[in-house]
Amino acid sequence: MSPVSKFGAQHSLRRLPVQERSAARVRRMLDAAADLIEEVGYDRLSTTAIAQRADVAIGSVYQFFGDKRSLAEALSQRYIDLYFERLGARFDAEPPEHWRAGVESAITEYVHMYRTAPGFRVLHLADAIDPGQADTVTTGGDVIAAQIIGGLEQRFGHAGDDELRKTVTVAVETGQALVRLAFRRDSEGDASAIEEAKRVVCDYLARRVS
Repeated sequence: MSPVSKFGAQHSLRRLPVQERSAARVRRMLDAAADLIEEVGYDRLSTTAIAQRADVAIGSVYQFFGDKRSLAEALSQRYIDLYFERLGARFDAEPPEHWRAGVESAITEYVHMYRTAPGFRVLHLADAIDPGQADTVTTGGDVIAAQIIGGLEQRFGHAGDDELRKTVTVAVETGQALVRLAFRRDSEGDASAIEEAKRVVCDYLARRVS
């Protein structure tokens, strides 16, 4: 696994860690950021607190990250990587016979991340990733949508085009919102709301994916 996939998109890091000792420090900083976001929220997060929790000098934080936003971006990308690693392993172990089953599994894994990954429900991958890099701002939802389009083509033979991209992007954003609603209703995720999220997303995608 490359440093990019381990620690987040390359643009979120000022420099990539070369030695394992530096890589371990970056992992500790991201772990600390995740725990603190879970405990105090993003607004109260500070690079000083991250350095203290990770047991590193504040200079080490700025050696790899420009500010807390770039840390949050790297953490979001780390969770996206983990999400698709888990989803890919699920598909490899039990390949879905139809895209609907694949979408339902994708939502199930997303819910699992909500329940188990520190800070995930606070970030919910909606913050901009790589702001200012292009004319349009890319979000975690956009990254997930692009991966799903690739999966639809690879596993189910649905060729991607602009209309499919738009449809999948709306479906991802809708699914994210409905999962957030499920966890507002119940700290472990309201089961009926999660099932409704699966139904709504699948029904919407069915307009474009046969």
